Amino acid sequence: MINELPVLDLSAASAGPDARARFHDALHTAARDVGFFHLTGHGITPAETEDLMRTMRAFFALPEADRLAISNLNSPHFRGYTRTGDERTGGSRDWRDQLDIGAERAPHVPGPDEPGYWWLEGPNQWPDALPALRTAALHWVDRLSSVAERLLHELLAAIGAPEDFYDDAFADRPHLHLKLVRYPGSAPDGAAQGVGAHKDYGFLTLLLQDQVGGLQVENPDGTFIDVPPLPGAFVINLGELLEVATNGYLKATNHRVVSPPGTRERYSVPFFYNPRLDARIEPVPFPHAHRAPGVTQDEANPLFAEYGRNEIKGWLRAHPAVARRHHADLLEGAASPVV
Repeated sequence: MINELPVLDLSAASAGPDARARFHDALHTAARDVGFFHLTGHGITPAETEDLMRTMRAFFALPEADRLAISNLNSPHFRGYTRTGDERTGGSRDWRDQLDIGAERAPHVPGPDEPGYWWLEGPNQWPDALPALRTAALHWVDRLSSVAERLLHELLAAIGAPEDFYDDAFADRPHLHLKLVRYPGSAPDGAAQGVGAHKDYGFLTLLLQDQVGGLQVENPDGTFIDVPPLPGAFVINLGELLEVATNGYLKATNHRVVSPPGTRERYSVPFFYNPRLDARIEPVPFPHAHRAPGVTQDEANPLFAEYGRNEIKGWLRAHPAVARRHHADLLEGAASPVV
């Protein structure tokens, strides 16, 4: 991995066979060797981006009482606002606050014979003091879903797989997830963990970051490199399910955020493109499968082919207060999950 991520232009996929072939070569290399890259040519306009960023800053500028009125402690679906320091990664607190948003759906309370991950489907919480937030956030979810769907098709084609192989896994009720995140400078104790090193659960993450910086990606040797912001580009990374799908040929890569110094704030908007909770991710057929080294083995972080199991394990760890309040039964079973 070099000190600057590859920059790929998605519009090249529509610029004729030769341009698409060159784009596929670059995409294949970036996804296999790095797992992270910048994406331009995605069609999201500067006006759309500015509208979302302006509305997000307005949310974090609300009085704390307005933000806490939609605390995720109220939600068995892990939706809503998380105060600074209340989320955990790798067992340590993350020095950021955030709003978790998903597709607007009725709550799915799992029956006696249904997996507990169905708790992740349900309604969002929105601040009464800022009605524009709902419009801006759901518009962003809709627009980035289209970009991510196209990118996934191109990625599968780039490795020689059928580009529509996972369309059924995303059909009807994909589990889409948006975070609005603020890093409010360094923690009082001097800890630099904005968010600790981790991998994402699903297929693809599309990250919009401001100009402050702080995102870092892990090298194969265990060191971390900075990912400087690139205006107009999304940072793309592969999630654990693409590792499962390709038996490790494509790998989810560890990444983290180092808190900005002093009281300087950083804002970012990660969007996670995920299949249906009950989708079981079958191995994708592709001509390089014989080179796949296998899925990463980590007893502390088992990977499952059924997407919902990957997702719920992460939420239970990251939000222990919500888990204790609403899901004590799931915590009891989390130590020995079933594949």
